[in-house]
Amino acid sequence: MLARVVRGSISSPSRGVRRYSTVTGDVVGELETRGLVHTLTSRALRTHLSSPRTVYSGVDPSARSLHVGNLLPLLALAHFARCGHTPIVLVGGATGSIGDPSGRSTERNALDPDTLTANVAAIQSQLQMFFANVATFSGKEVGVRMLNNYTWMSGVSMLDFLGEVGRHARLTQMLARDSVASRMEGEGMSYTEFSYQLLQAYDFAHLHRSSGCTVQLGGSDQLGNISAGIDLIRRRMGAKAMQDDPAYGLTLPLLTTASGEKFGKSAGNAVWLEEALTSHLEFFQFFLRTPDADVARYLNALTLLSPGEIAAVLREHDQDRSKRKAQRVLADHMTRLIRGAEAAKTAQTLTQLVAATPDDVPQLLRQLDLHSAGSIVTRLREGEPMDVTRIAAETGLVKSRAEAKRLLSARGLYINNAPARVGLQEQMVQLPRGGKAAVIRAGKSALRIVHIA
Repeated sequence: MLARVVRGSISSPSRGVRRYSTVTGDVVGELETRGLVHTLTSRALRTHLSSPRTVYSGVDPSARSLHVGNLLPLLALAHFARCGHTPIVLVGGATGSIGDPSGRSTERNALDPDTLTANVAAIQSQLQMFFANVATFSGKEVGVRMLNNYTWMSGVSMLDFLGEVGRHARLTQMLARDSVASRMEGEGMSYTEFSYQLLQAYDFAHLHRSSGCTVQLGGSDQLGNISAGIDLIRRRMGAKAMQDDPAYGLTLPLLTTASGEKFGKSAGNAVWLEEALTSHLEFFQFFLRTPDADVARYLNALTLLSPGEIAAVLREHDQDRSKRKAQRVLADHMTRLIRGAEAAKTAQTLTQLVAATPDDVPQLLRQLDLHSAGSIVTRLREGEPMDVTRIAAETGLVKSRAEAKRLLSARGLYINNAPARVGLQEQMVQLPRGGKAAVIRAGKSALRIVHIA
């Protein structure tokens, strides 16, 4: 059962950490300033949020990690928490076995129970770290409830569900949802996917009744599912009762690049929150490579920096854009927020390593904490074969040993930032705490560190 309260602080409650007890700001205004409001289901939501409320957003455990494209709802929840509201993150242990059809042209592959359980646990850990880092940045304790909808859905029979939910659903409305209508133009969709909107509606109704949750957040593609939940609550309670106990939705825009591409991809691959899937260096550099045309929007949408702080960063950035001040602030802030302060420090040192001269590499290697460098470090035993092409392929620096050999011939494979020779042994750098290390680089920025303890 996944039902915990996540708490994070700078140090301890007695040293500068404050609790939220009342509303401390206009959260809708804050989100609008940052370009994070797409739709409000009612104008009354602004007044409703003048008192502390409980708000939720769901997370789909279809993979073992979230990616940066999943961040907007989490950041919106962080803003709600900082303004004095109580967030709930709902991990879809039940709905994840189906998969949300919104925004998809094909049905998801079903996950087996063991994989789904492992995904839920991994994502829970990422969420705990994220909200702990939010608390560290804010200097205030952030109480976030994490729930798993399998907890209440596992005991609901088909007959119970049809009686409680199905009788209130209207096929005309369900068929009109964008996630359904768009699929009807092609090969159609299964009944399993068609029923997803009812499951999400049931989640909202359950949280509304059991936790006093009155607001659901989601991406713009979630408006239909959110509206289904509000409609279910209204039909079960009656319009008059909803005047005293309302339900609302707020959707967030799709974050895109200046060229219109969906945010969150690097060379066609997702940028994952889990370090084993996207290294600290790759994560940091994803944000560091942000074009000038996008950086202001990303600072507003993705960081917890105040509008005044962002304006100051952009003014300094505009004085000399070649220094990429705004991108560096964005990369550092996002790495701290998702991976933590130690990871951000490591990523900065690794970024320096990428561009360092061969003479500067040894000093930077000695400064680096290899234990915090994560998946970018490959550990070998003394006496193992040190062929650089084999190591480049086996560590995933390149796709194959043949590619590594081609790069070696073309002087595109580097050891300690100098064109590589086949053997690594004589180029290893002695480390102050014992052991030896070397940097292997392919092209401009793909990098691995070989460490012999």
